[in-house]
Amino acid sequence: MPSNNTKVVKSPTENRLISPAETPREEMVEEKVKMKKQLGLLEGVAIILGIIFGSGIFISPKGIIQEVNSVGFSLVVWILCGFLSMIGALCYAELGTAIPKSGGDYAYIYEAYGPLPSFLYLWAANLIFVPTTNAIMGLTFAKYVIQPFFHQCNLPEDGATFMAAATICFLTFLNGYNVKTTTKIQNVFMFCKIGALVLVIIIGVVWMGLGNVQNFQNAFEGTSTNPGKIAKAFYSGIFSYSGWNYLNFMTEELKNPYVNLPRAIYISLPLVTMIYVLANMAYLSVLTPDAMVSSDAIAVTFGNNVLGKAAWIIPVMVAISAFGGLSVHIMTSSRMLYVGARNGHFPTLLSHLNIKKFTPMPSLVFLNILSLFMLCTNDIHTLITYCTVVESFFVMLSVSGLLYLRWKKPDIPRPIRVNLIVPIAFVLICIFLIILPCFEAPIEVGMGALITLSGVPVYYFGVVWQDKPMLYQNFMDKVTEISQKIFVAAHEDEDLEE
Repeated sequence: MPSNNTKVVKSPTENRLISPAETPREEMVEEKVKMKKQLGLLEGVAIILGIIFGSGIFISPKGIIQEVNSVGFSLVVWILCGFLSMIGALCYAELGTAIPKSGGDYAYIYEAYGPLPSFLYLWAANLIFVPTTNAIMGLTFAKYVIQPFFHQCNLPEDGATFMAAATICFLTFLNGYNVKTTTKIQNVFMFCKIGALVLVIIIGVVWMGLGNVQNFQNAFEGTSTNPGKIAKAFYSGIFSYSGWNYLNFMTEELKNPYVNLPRAIYISLPLVTMIYVLANMAYLSVLTPDAMVSSDAIAVTFGNNVLGKAAWIIPVMVAISAFGGLSVHIMTSSRMLYVGARNGHFPTLLSHLNIKKFTPMPSLVFLNILSLFMLCTNDIHTLITYCTVVESFFVMLSVSGLLYLRWKKPDIPRPIRVNLIVPIAFVLICIFLIILPCFEAPIEVGMGALITLSGVPVYYFGVVWQDKPMLYQNFMDKVTEISQKIFVAAHEDEDLEE
């Protein structure tokens, strides 16, 4: 046993005894391994805009127009998706300030419904929509970078996949290296993204000012009345707005979250809706619906039609936008996995932070590997449907948790309290959007449900069953030790001596 004058100093991989005489004074100061509050209001807005202005606005217009078959109703879908995102964001502002924990939906579902539903969210998120979204953003970036070099022929799919994989790996490294550096870069990317969309809007306004408004005549002619197709169109739109809830994944790193979280939401969502609607009007002023459906890179086709030799500007700015969106999505989603592991729902090694950078490196690398697997398919629109159906279900579950907590725990401090009509309306709309695609895209919905439910036996094996064989426990201990050595990582709140 160590004496009373001997201090136990923990490193990521070992415990050793050091007497006070051996330890310099400056090393006697303990430092906790803990995420730092480094994000202010500007960074919060940049994170939301950084994810939303990622890739969706440059690929989803095709998915919407081909489902609804009319210019007018496609714009209505964009407006309604913005409205749905806004009322969802209001609900998340209450959830984020009543439950000020990182992890977003995972933390809220856990608080409302307990460990099994929250584990299934974590399982589905890490097997389906987080790596799928990373793959979509990576492929979008790659295709816009490569497109100018293959103006008259088809893009090489293997080349786009390889570039997407390299980009995901690089941004994973960057996010693990330094949070503050990454968020500063995000501020720059945010203005580049807005600049790209503003450029598209200005070109569209000038084009329409020259009298090119023929595409808006009889705008609602031929509108599809198939509820399943309309729901799929909404999924494409919702994908473009996805990210409005991702700042909630980083609540513990946000300065004064009670003020900055709702403010960042209130600033971002109206701005996004206005820019999206205007950008789509610009697209439609230049391109016919058939031209949009036949294009793999709508913004590039748009630029080629109106900018001539200066058309290269558009793919460069779109690539920057997708690059920044992917970066911030990698950063925020890794916190969800980290929080789940911290609660014992994933292996312990994923709950460790690098002791110098205070970033969840094991979680970042784990999601990086899963994202690379998702690059096995190049069909972006199938990935969108596959991803958004499952995510929408869990977003609905989170907001229904707000209603449940209002009834079950009415005394929780709620700095922000929305009218009950808001979460009720959001839940009803989500139910509508979840049920209808079952008839239009049963395979995608069925696979998403199957993968989600496959988490039930995993939960009982990995979480509920505590008395596992020693062989298994020793194996996991060894894997955790190796992970700590590779990533120089330790558990949160572990005392370290520098």
